[in-house]
Amino acid sequence: MKKIILTAFLTLFTCAIVLAQDYTTPNTGVTWTLDDIAAASPSTITISGNEYTLLGNLTIAENDTVIINTDLTLFIDADLLITVFGTFTVDSNEVIFTALNENAPYAGFRFEEFSVIDIQSAVIQYGGGLRVLTETFSLDNSVITHNVSGATTSAVIQLSRGMPQITWNTITFNELPAIGSAANSQVSAYIFGNYISGNNKANSNRPQINLGTTMANQPLQIIQNLIFGDPASDQAGGIAIANFVGGSVNVVIEDNIIRNNRYGITILGNVDSAEITNNIIEDNNTQGDPNLGGSGINLNSSTVGPDVIVSGNEIRRNLWGITLQGSATINLGDDAGNAGLNVFSENGNGGVVYALYNNTANPISAKHNCWIEGQQSTPEQVEDVIFHSVDDPTLGEVTFEPFLCGVLGIADNTVENFSFYPNPVKNEINFNNIFSFSTIEIYGIQGNLIVSSAISEGQNTLPVNLSSGLYFVNFSNDAQTVTKKMIVE
Repeated sequence: MKKIILTAFLTLFTCAIVLAQDYTTPNTGVTWTLDDIAAASPSTITISGNEYTLLGNLTIAENDTVIINTDLTLFIDADLLITVFGTFTVDSNEVIFTALNENAPYAGFRFEEFSVIDIQSAVIQYGGGLRVLTETFSLDNSVITHNVSGATTSAVIQLSRGMPQITWNTITFNELPAIGSAANSQVSAYIFGNYISGNNKANSNRPQINLGTTMANQPLQIIQNLIFGDPASDQAGGIAIANFVGGSVNVVIEDNIIRNNRYGITILGNVDSAEITNNIIEDNNTQGDPNLGGSGINLNSSTVGPDVIVSGNEIRRNLWGITLQGSATINLGDDAGNAGLNVFSENGNGGVVYALYNNTANPISAKHNCWIEGQQSTPEQVEDVIFHSVDDPTLGEVTFEPFLCGVLGIADNTVENFSFYPNPVKNEINFNNIFSFSTIEIYGIQGNLIVSSAISEGQNTLPVNLSSGLYFVNFSNDAQTVTKKMIVE
């Protein structure tokens, strides 16, 4: 009897496998939910409460729309792919796309050209990434984590064209780089406010943001992101923009914090327009080999082109501060439109500090910068941290005077210089409340108030129990308010 029952069970199990099938929506202009797809094809999607399971490849046809606007988890079986030719919208408080078995990832998502994609507040994990062939793509306030090669092979979010929007996301611990595009793709993405950390777990020679050429008249914008490396992945850089095949490079890299990567920012090839401003670029030295990397900023071009404008950056503790190769050109400060105001500190290798290494024949204007942070320097001391024609007559001269720097004085002790430590944060922050602030408030990246607490004058400690990411901290009293970024590890 037991043998008969076991045989019947195996027969039913085999039938279940056979019945699971791929499904394509009817292409008749329908707007469907996952429940509608499950009703049309029960062997493709099954439902248990707010848990859905995808058992076959799903294709959304050109004229159809699928909307997910309720909280749910979609478990996806191994190697399955969601392909969209039409419209795919995710907009709820929490939608999770994950593998049915975390050790057997699904193939991921493929968004075809002319599809319309809008994904909000989703978690996408243990799959094969997002292959974005459309230019109508928005990914906001989502978590992209622990994905592997699948639908994409070069970045977990692989872009192809246009002006995709990638904003306020957490992109962490993926096998591939976080965001990428092909060398000739002409992508001018808007990459804003993301927490990007520990990607390229495969430890290949690629950065966490790895992009090719851009649109001619629209800039690629990489703004206010946190780009943190994992020292164990010592081949992973921070940001690279490469023009190997000819085309436009029009880029703005502004107000990012870039730490603990193999290098900070590199631009390879010819540039039409590039601005690198107000970034904090620190400790990008994980590989430890100055012959292979470690620059805070590296420019390498085969022809002389428009100057890359570099101003207001804080560049500290990289193996090199800024390096120039080939025929690359840069403007680090002049007496016209570029105020300079870059700050350099402790960038060096082999016991020598290299704030700027001009390994080109081009003269460089580099006025109004602080070359040795925290001290009043002499021209001779500044000369010691700049490598140029004085050191090798075949190289171009760097004009670095006038220069700035000094220890913070009483006149500079304003509310804008107020700070807390440590940052990044693990368990708590500490600060000396010398400005008599009465309230501290912590906000999420969407502007939602998370913590509000009264504080006293003098030394304060505030416990922090928040998930990893970027937050904003307001210190205020009746007369003034200051807002600081806070990074939680």
